[in-house]
Amino acid sequence: MSATLPPMATAPAIDVWLLETRRWSDAALEASLTRCFANREEGLFVPARLEEAMRYAILGGGKRLRPALVRLFAEELGGTADAATAPAVALELVHTYSLVHDDLPAMDDDDLRRGRPTCHVVYGEALGILVGDALQTLAFEELARLGPRGAELVLVLARAAGARGMVGGQVLDLLPASRPGSPGGPEGIRAVHRAKTAALFAAAAEMGALVAAAGAGAVAGARRFGLALGLGFQAVDDVLDVTGDAATLGKTPGKDAALERDTLVAALGLDGARREAAERAQEARAALSELGLAEGSLPFLLVEHLLQRRS
Repeated sequence: MSATLPPMATAPAIDVWLLETRRWSDAALEASLTRCFANREEGLFVPARLEEAMRYAILGGGKRLRPALVRLFAEELGGTADAATAPAVALELVHTYSLVHDDLPAMDDDDLRRGRPTCHVVYGEALGILVGDALQTLAFEELARLGPRGAELVLVLARAAGARGMVGGQVLDLLPASRPGSPGGPEGIRAVHRAKTAALFAAAAEMGALVAAAGAGAVAGARRFGLALGLGFQAVDDVLDVTGDAATLGKTPGKDAALERDTLVAALGLDGARREAAERAQEARAALSELGLAEGSLPFLLVEHLLQRRS
């Protein structure tokens, strides 16, 4: 069911939808954690300190964009929010685990995330590592609960999150421009962005289409949209790392330059990075048009919202 909104309602409509979807995501994540902590089969249980730290990491805010993409494509392509719940939760668990690990001293060594001290700052480095491990495994437990239907979703998420996707992208991102093997140049930077960020966006849209039982063409189109949107999102992120402030971003700005990371701003300048974001946004719109979705529908509004974001 495609939700087409009046043009005059564009900005508030997408804001309202994202807020409602964030609440939906938070409730589903809370339910997932509650199941995890309440399950005492064979006398096994989650240690209290680990439970506290997992709650801190996953329930500490966030845009919930990846769950939103799952729900959006599930509903736009004829499915339901209920069908989208498990993959939406799984994606956010994986995303949050990646943030917890990215913030560790061995990687970005950051002390601020979502406007609060990072997980390892509060709970220690060792527990920070284990929190990430626990969130990742819980993600796949959520999908396994779906039975045979979950196997295809597990495959999509595992590919996007693993060595060919997010983890591989993080490895490339850790290589400064001066180090042998660094991606280097705009194309290399795009390769990092495609793996580290856009792969999960693509998986989110694809999983939404899958739970809607969409045809192969629609699933592929949803994936193309997610990939373009993720690349555009990361281009905007590169700009905001230079132009934003900690209070607005909820994380430390200027980290890319401090860590000698390759960025689109470093390679193309601020204007060039902004053009890159606009080009990826146009690719996302083209994918939506190929899917037969109307301009003014929620997916189109989401593209504009993310292109113009300030945090």
